[in-house]
Amino acid sequence: MGDGLFLKTVREVSKEYPEIKYDEKQIDTMCMILTMDPSKVDVMVMPNLYGDILSDLCSGLVGGLGLTPSGNIGEEAAVFEAVHGTAPDIAGKNKANPTALLFSACMMLEHMELHAESSRIKTAVFKTLKARENLTQDLGGSGNTTLYTDTIIKNL
Repeated sequence: MGDGLFLKTVREVSKEYPEIKYDEKQIDTMCMILTMDPSKVDVMVMPNLYGDILSDLCSGLVGGLGLTPSGNIGEEAAVFEAVHGTAPDIAGKNKANPTALLFSACMMLEHMELHAESSRIKTAVFKTLKARENLTQDLGGSGNTTLYTDTIIKNL
């Protein structure tokens, strides 16, 4: 019933914007499209469950949830966070990968028109990733949160 109401509403709203191409795809088809050629997709609108499925798929394509930022931008407020949540299973163990949170902070800086500051952080992270210096375990390294973060700071 939820999917039906969502589709009914989206179909009605799409008629108000005939200049925007509207198309419907099943979740499994979208997984295939995003895996094979993500350039075919511009904007996707879907219920939360399908968004979770596709965001996890896309995270896997770029290296995992530890690399994926997230932003919820509204008319009056914006919230930026790592897409993976709090990872309570590794809390306090110095194992967390801070990249997703750093990239989320970069999204926030860009939202605030602080592009140079965002660029500096992203450049340092990419330099660290490329050199494979002190990477956390989820990235195939043997480093920990502290070593990885210290390396990013060194590369700033």
